[in-house]
Amino acid sequence: MMASSVAPELTVVTILVAFAGVFLICFLKGAFGGGFAIVGIPLLSMVMDPVTAGGLLAPLFVAMDLFALRYWKPSTWSKPDLVPLLPGLVVGIGLGYLLFRFLDHHAIAIVMAVITLIFVGLWFVGGGKVTVRPRSVRNALAAGLASGTTTMVAHSGGPPLAMYLLPLGLSKEIYAGTTSLFFTVGNITKAVPWLLLVKPSGSVWILMAICLLAIPTGVTLGWRLHGRLDQRQLYRACYGLLVVTALKLLWDGVSGYLG
Repeated sequence: MMASSVAPELTVVTILVAFAGVFLICFLKGAFGGGFAIVGIPLLSMVMDPVTAGGLLAPLFVAMDLFALRYWKPSTWSKPDLVPLLPGLVVGIGLGYLLFRFLDHHAIAIVMAVITLIFVGLWFVGGGKVTVRPRSVRNALAAGLASGTTTMVAHSGGPPLAMYLLPLGLSKEIYAGTTSLFFTVGNITKAVPWLLLVKPSGSVWILMAICLLAIPTGVTLGWRLHGRLDQRQLYRACYGLLVVTALKLLWDGVSGYLG
């Protein structure tokens, strides 16, 4: 099943809403390293269909990531975690491409939402502490695979990665930097498949060019927020954003069946 999209009209409202959505995603990328792109998608979905929004965002994600790397330098990357995470990510994106074309991605969204809510619920029940769990290559590969699949299907690769990284108790800089590089690789890998699926129209390319202007300010302001948060505050914010992401996934999955 090929994705279908409808070209949005380039009205003032469309431009302002799309710009705000991209700015929000950039802000979250600067503050937390990435993985919460789906939080900004509801804004874009107010003025265009979700598939078109996905095609609009795919190249913009690459630009955001490359700009964010000026802040999340190699010293902030957890290389022992990235080594097993990245192969799983690339394979997962390929799997997600097949699922997007041929299988029901609403069901994938619902399953991912439920798993994420259970994960966050267990964290709250445990007192909301920053715990330290030993690394596991098997868990990292599984997290990368799940993240790659869901980032391709619904721009929602954040929950699987967060469920692996957060319990490791990494410093806030290492957590954000590792997440940023992970999604830089993922977004570069999935940009071409998304553009093949959606085939953006001329108006979408123009909107992309306008939204590029939101990237420097959005990422920079998010990075400044990151500097003001202590370790516990950042982890609480990440878990809170996971809840928002899960509820959005749940809504997308259920409404897909009801619609």
